[in-house]
Amino acid sequence: LGVAYKNVVSNGLVLDKNGNKMSKRLGNAVDPFSTIDTYSADATRWYMISNASPWDNLKFSLDGLDEVRRKFFGTLYNTYSFFALYANIDKFEIDLENQTPIAKRSELDRWILSLLQTLIKEVDESYEAYEPTKAARAIQTFVDEHLSNWYIRLSRRRFWKGEMTADKKAAYETLFTCLMTISQIMSPVAPFFADWLYIRLTEANPEVHTAKSVHLTIWNEVDETLIDYDLNERMELAQNISSMVLSLRKKMGINVRQPLAKVLIPVLDDNFQVKVDLVKDLILSETNIKAIDFIKDTAGFIKKKVKPNFKALGAKVGKDMKLVAEAINNISQEDLAKFEKDGSILIPDTSYSILLSDVEIIAEDIPGWQVTNMGNLTVALDISITTELKQEGLSRELINRIQNLRKELNFEVTDRITVNLQNDNLIADAVMQNKAYICAEILADDVILSETIDNGNKIVIEDVELQLLIAKQ
Repeated sequence: LGVAYKNVVSNGLVLDKNGNKMSKRLGNAVDPFSTIDTYSADATRWYMISNASPWDNLKFSLDGLDEVRRKFFGTLYNTYSFFALYANIDKFEIDLENQTPIAKRSELDRWILSLLQTLIKEVDESYEAYEPTKAARAIQTFVDEHLSNWYIRLSRRRFWKGEMTADKKAAYETLFTCLMTISQIMSPVAPFFADWLYIRLTEANPEVHTAKSVHLTIWNEVDETLIDYDLNERMELAQNISSMVLSLRKKMGINVRQPLAKVLIPVLDDNFQVKVDLVKDLILSETNIKAIDFIKDTAGFIKKKVKPNFKALGAKVGKDMKLVAEAINNISQEDLAKFEKDGSILIPDTSYSILLSDVEIIAEDIPGWQVTNMGNLTVALDISITTELKQEGLSRELINRIQNLRKELNFEVTDRITVNLQNDNLIADAVMQNKAYICAEILADDVILSETIDNGNKIVIEDVELQLLIAKQ
């Protein structure tokens, strides 16, 4: 009769969140039907597959399931909603025969498409190897960290433009491609949501998209020509630097809406500076910093300490740990800079060559600055705030409050307004100095400062209550 099957996957046990076997007697059993009713079949399946390989035991947690529903499916839903909102306003329809050539799209577009092809390749290989966990995690990382938290965040203004420019059209085409591809590659794990997403994306053009379901489409094949490894590396640098700057802001309690003057980045080599320069504008936009300055000699400005990572070094140096640890603690600033540049260093009087992963490098803070490390990457953030920077920060806070009010009052995103704002010493100079910028951001024809406002809406900026009135034009 031949072979009954070619491959088989044997499931592990589903345990409770503490790793104990589920049983009615212990009261730790989870009803699968009520779980699916509450969280959906797709979210449950995605959680179980992304959390552990099917053949491994799974510690099942409803909190973890809820996080998957919010963080992955919620993020993907919001990404589609963002696309649909502005596509409907602009009456955008995809024309597959007349798309903007990839070479003519922005670097941000080319990067996300490059990363998308890398994702297709990784997901294909994972499915072929019966590794659905790797596939699900890769898709989740792409959606959350790259598509939503980076591409869309940095592309929003392109969609906000009034007219349909070539750049805006390219942004729509790029986001559409990403969403369509995700609907296909996620479909083996989340068939219902994937089909819902596909149908929403294609229902406006049934003559172009003839397949009635994502499960009837031709599977995406990777296009290696679109993968730009140099661009991927540059953008990863931009993401890492931005993440480090934002972590320093959070540490110091400085809101991202408050502009800061500059960040210093030690240069590892000439190629490093070129790469950062190419993504500098993205970093400045994401972190709300005015400038990036490069420094080549950090010894006189940024002081660092290096400590052994005993867990990483244990298997490598064994009984010589004390000798190696002492040598690491005594590395000079000059040798440490060379270590960061080269990625490895030879321990004197031994045959041991240690890597950056074998140590922990800690930068010491400087008065007026905050410093942090990530591997061989260091950033120093100037946290001093001038009067001019403070006023710009206040204007951004005002913009945020007015945008929130627009939503509460159910204004359309295209509605133009006039704002009457209570005059106050805190905000007056900020409004006068940045009035044109404020009006452009909130779609206002004017922002008027008034001594008294009756029956207005209350907003709070830096613990100061202000009244304002918004009138639709």
